[in-house]
Amino acid sequence: MLKSANTGLRDVPFPIEDPERIPAQRYYDAEFYQMELDHVWPHVWQNACRIEQIPDEGDWIEYQNVGKSVLIVNTKDGIKAFHNACRHRGVPIAGNPLKDDLTGGGHGNCRKSGFVCPFHGWRWNAEGENTLVYGKHLFSERQLDPADINLVPCRVDTAIGCVWINFDDDAPSLRESIGPLIDRLEAHNLHKLRAEWQFGTVLPANWKVAMEAFMEGYHVMKTHPQLQAAHPEMYGSMYEKPRGPMPQMADPELSHTENQRIQVGSMALLSEGMAGMLHAKELEIARGMVGIEEGLPEDKNMAVFQWLGMVMHQISTQLQARGEPVPDLCAVTQSDPIKSVEFLFPHYFLLPYFSSFSAYRIRPLGPESCFFELWSLTTFPEGEEPEPVMEPTILPYDSQEFPPIPRQDYANIPIQQQGMHAKGFEFMRLSRDVEGMISNYQRIIDGYISGVPQEKLAQANQLLAGNFDGPILEFDF
Repeated sequence: MLKSANTGLRDVPFPIEDPERIPAQRYYDAEFYQMELDHVWPHVWQNACRIEQIPDEGDWIEYQNVGKSVLIVNTKDGIKAFHNACRHRGVPIAGNPLKDDLTGGGHGNCRKSGFVCPFHGWRWNAEGENTLVYGKHLFSERQLDPADINLVPCRVDTAIGCVWINFDDDAPSLRESIGPLIDRLEAHNLHKLRAEWQFGTVLPANWKVAMEAFMEGYHVMKTHPQLQAAHPEMYGSMYEKPRGPMPQMADPELSHTENQRIQVGSMALLSEGMAGMLHAKELEIARGMVGIEEGLPEDKNMAVFQWLGMVMHQISTQLQARGEPVPDLCAVTQSDPIKSVEFLFPHYFLLPYFSSFSAYRIRPLGPESCFFELWSLTTFPEGEEPEPVMEPTILPYDSQEFPPIPRQDYANIPIQQQGMHAKGFEFMRLSRDVEGMISNYQRIIDGYISGVPQEKLAQANQLLAGNFDGPILEFDF
């Protein structure tokens, strides 16, 4: 229905006619890419920066994407955002807007000096108010109206420790777009985490190819064989056999202690592979719990789940004792459950395990190029937080300095992009049961391109919460 002009909606190039089949051209066609630039990115909430990057009044940081530059500023009245262009002749007034790989958005503090246009010296304060027009007498009065010379505000909001911007003043709010997932994430104290490090790389792949590698765990067996080998029972119960009511976490032939060692071995691989996803301090606590068997049920699988609850309790207790803002993990996993991967449309991922998180952000650079960033996020005692990480460490996508898990993913993504052009490859052929998120977010993209009312798109967007490894969904458009 989205492709038909008779509905009053825009035509969608290469539309999704079968939700289990995604046309390959959507990943390289220049017309489709331009439709995304014209009709998706101007209307969605984009993850612009971390709040910790602008802690003091006057602090600012630049966010760039799809040819747009926005300044995020901490003002006396809270966080604001402004389009980065002088109202006189359009010159960007701060940052590095010509950095087309998105690696070096500028930052600084404007409390004393304000923002100064490098062309003619016009000035603005942190609130975006013009404070100097050089040679003011040279201009007619109507050219000096504050509405004409103050910086143009960009819509801004904050949640889960980040600043978000939207170019569309009429779009549904951030919370209407993401939904209750924000509250669930903040129940896990995500907004209190700080970045330990940030990496970035340019991938020779469409931004959607890069994102879809993280929308299912079905690829673990081949892409991350070390994880499969460490925990074959769990991954086998999730993908090799029909799913049961719960994953198979234990080998029934092994003792409780041996199954606990398997769990810790798997945790160690995740910690080495992603850092924030399972932090070294959490791994250390889990190792100290190996060998506890008293009070565990005879059922080995149930025993592992109970033991993991004991590990979560100790992580909460021990990290809280250090002064770290960790919630009661046992309580919050019941009251506010989250998946091992949560996707926040259109381009942000969070990967939790216990109390720390990894985060990914992907921005398009062209039909077959994107910029991929990843963070390690964890808690620190109050007053012992590190200095904010202001920009990513840039590496080639095949660098051995990346943690093992993204390094394995980055080995697939560029060659998958090449495969999109192969003769006879017409579609991504998706599993309706575990690759549904790929179909779901792609059809939301079609909704934006075709002009579906944004209220309906926001409702569909909310359904992406918890959809990792999930089924294809029905939408009301």
